[in-house]
Amino acid sequence: MTGFRVGVVDPILAAHPAAEGFTRANYFTAVARGVDSFWVPDHLNQLFPRSLWKQKYCGLTKLVPKIDAALEPWTMLGHVAGRNRVGRLRLGVGVTDSGRRNPAVTAQAAATLHLLTRGRAILGIGPGEREGNEPYGVDWSKPVARFEEAMATIRALWDSGGELVNRDSPYFPLRDALFELPPYRGKWPEIWIAAHGPRMLRAAGRYADAYFPSFPHRPTEFKQRLDAVRSAASDAGRDPAAILPALQIFVITGRTRDDVDEALDSEMIRAFGLNAPDEVFGRHGLQHPLGVGFSGAQDLLPHGIDEQTALSHAAAIPPRVIRDSALCGTPDEVIDQLTQWRDCGVRYVVLGNLSMMQRSLRKGMTSALSFGRIVQALKKF
Repeated sequence: MTGFRVGVVDPILAAHPAAEGFTRANYFTAVARGVDSFWVPDHLNQLFPRSLWKQKYCGLTKLVPKIDAALEPWTMLGHVAGRNRVGRLRLGVGVTDSGRRNPAVTAQAAATLHLLTRGRAILGIGPGEREGNEPYGVDWSKPVARFEEAMATIRALWDSGGELVNRDSPYFPLRDALFELPPYRGKWPEIWIAAHGPRMLRAAGRYADAYFPSFPHRPTEFKQRLDAVRSAASDAGRDPAAILPALQIFVITGRTRDDVDEALDSEMIRAFGLNAPDEVFGRHGLQHPLGVGFSGAQDLLPHGIDEQTALSHAAAIPPRVIRDSALCGTPDEVIDQLTQWRDCGVRYVVLGNLSMMQRSLRKGMTSALSFGRIVQALKKF
């Protein structure tokens, strides 16, 4: 198998003593490992209960004092590009929020980064999550409809050739709007769309250069959804084979199975299971701690969950649910799992090391060695 590519995602949390220190170290590690791309998320805060961000539950608190101290992604990628002249990795936001951010501003940010990096920017985009919208006064009643209008707006501005743009929209109307930033050598940033439901899959077929889901699902489901995306692309008069099948997924790894089991038993990693939808719990004969039919990450509001409630929720999430939501195991075991994704069509994977969230800082830091083995093995896929 040739042509398989790999990226890594950094959480861009403000670290101690230098805010960007953790991200800078992870960027240079990514360069040393020969990855193809470096990614950052777009969150105002994180999808974990902040009440559990204590040293007794997570060793990483020694380096990252506040879990919700999320840095702004486009600013961070500009900083990474400007300060680090080695590696020339492609830089992506995985993924930016189409509801909270006006699409004209998103179009400007992505085009700017693309120009400044000489064509290395990737615009990962999706409808966002409730936690980044509703608490800040952004309507969350129709996130997919807002996403569709945002994508149409971005394309209209990029394709305008500097002419005034007028476009009716219930969310983002354009009235003599002007966009004169040029593409880099005739090309705009690639658009990677995080899509899961039927309507989002159709939108990905219309607009995406890459299909880029991230919420928990199985390899066979990826294949089915990729087929739906490509069918929608064909219906829109696009080349379905031109859409890159990509995946963003988290990894929990360690040197031995005992190390992996210890990580899986940590409160913060168990709490990660709140991001899984109720259907994942149902596969194990369980119910989501937040209720029947809870959709997981997209509707999770973790910041008001007090410590005892968060611990109760975490205790109700067994390791088998986490194993169903992430890649878990020793490096060899994780590679075997990724082989299944490759066999179901994935050709580009972006990995995040969730192992850092365990109780032991030492084992969290040493998990980076196992994570590195996985990344380097993927380069030989």
